[in-house]
Amino acid sequence: MTQAVKTDAVPMADALKVWVRVAALSFGGPVAQIAVMHRIVVEEKRWIGEERFLHALNYCMLLPGPEATQMAVYLGWLLNKAWGGFLAGFLFVLPGVVVMMVLSVIYAGYGEMPVVAAVFYGIKAAVLAIVIEAMVRIGKRALKTEAQYAIAALAFIAIFFLDVPFPLIIVAAGVAGYLGSRAWPAQFSPGAGHGKKANMPPPVIAEESLHEVAPSTRRTLWISLLFVVVWLGPLLVVVARYGFADVYAQIGFFFSKLAVVTFGGAYAVLAYMAQQAVETYGWVTAGEMLDGLGLAETTPGPLIMVTQFIGFLAAFRDPGGLTPITAGVLGGLMATWATFGPSFFLIFLGAPYIEALRQNKALSAALAAITAAVVGVVLNLAVWFAVHVMFADVREVALGPFKAPWPAWASLDPMTAILSLAALVAMLRFKIGMLTTLAAAALIGVVWKLGSL
Repeated sequence: MTQAVKTDAVPMADALKVWVRVAALSFGGPVAQIAVMHRIVVEEKRWIGEERFLHALNYCMLLPGPEATQMAVYLGWLLNKAWGGFLAGFLFVLPGVVVMMVLSVIYAGYGEMPVVAAVFYGIKAAVLAIVIEAMVRIGKRALKTEAQYAIAALAFIAIFFLDVPFPLIIVAAGVAGYLGSRAWPAQFSPGAGHGKKANMPPPVIAEESLHEVAPSTRRTLWISLLFVVVWLGPLLVVVARYGFADVYAQIGFFFSKLAVVTFGGAYAVLAYMAQQAVETYGWVTAGEMLDGLGLAETTPGPLIMVTQFIGFLAAFRDPGGLTPITAGVLGGLMATWATFGPSFFLIFLGAPYIEALRQNKALSAALAAITAAVVGVVLNLAVWFAVHVMFADVREVALGPFKAPWPAWASLDPMTAILSLAALVAMLRFKIGMLTTLAAAALIGVVWKLGSL
């Protein structure tokens, strides 16, 4: 392993232009955002090769938190060392922070207006289709063998019916991939989840020119200490000033936990976050959760920016001595800080180790198996949303260790079901873009709801 190179792989100015462009085009959730990075960095600029990109992606899929943000940080780190990684991640997140905050203010202040409610009625139906379409896209990429389909199915059963924690599912998938690559390599080979490799020319930057740094205990300790101070500092200040029961402390602790224990990428995180924010804390309703997801889908930046929306509403409704808008802004920023801080830390800490293990086929097989498990986790999210979007009355039923939400069929909203199906057909069959689909669904929602007044 070589030591860190003394110069950036590409000029920082060129890299920043690319990350600004990636941020501006980063609509549609992590799958679409990672596809944008691949198209620009791998196919267009040819700065990084296909295998190096997929190796980084599998590591980011393994980590807790938003994998698209982590992927931006990782690629920026490869190209321009630590500052490159920080700026790539910061620029990727910044547009979503600004736009989502403005939309949260509008939603909180005017969400009860009939026209606004009608817009979100249509958006919610389209968001369900977007989640399903994302699952299909991830599945096409990750599921190529019978073993990978089995891992995805078992992951869905474990999380949906048995409420198995995310970390346990991810660890089990990784172990299955690691052992399977030794006992059954045809089913668990490292490249099994990615299909045929694209016939592309080699990257213009030599492999050895990308940033590498030898892992060391000293480096690991320094990064860990810096991270704890910078990331948890604001939360500790709030707790010291207002106590653990304060709404900002609750927001900070919840999203800090969310950032480090929820595995499987943004769509997997959403499943846990939706259940906790709706059922445990009561910060938002299931419908508001879907409204926030719809806003996040239509804005640039990470899909998990919906955390800012939830933090905003939680503090907006418990402002203390502040105005509701001021409290909401602070709550949204606390949620954002807690959510995205670990993304930088996990890359800066772990990337040197992952780069050192690039040639380890068993590790690559474990990472590919984790990607397959993510498909099952996203399917869980799609089903959970479908039940809560289409039905007004949903109850939980149990049979032994198995339990699941069960709708009262008489509470079905036929128009929502029709809109969701139409949006899904538009995207999957006719390849209509996400923003166009969302806009059309919002317009239909306005016509339908206002026409019935």
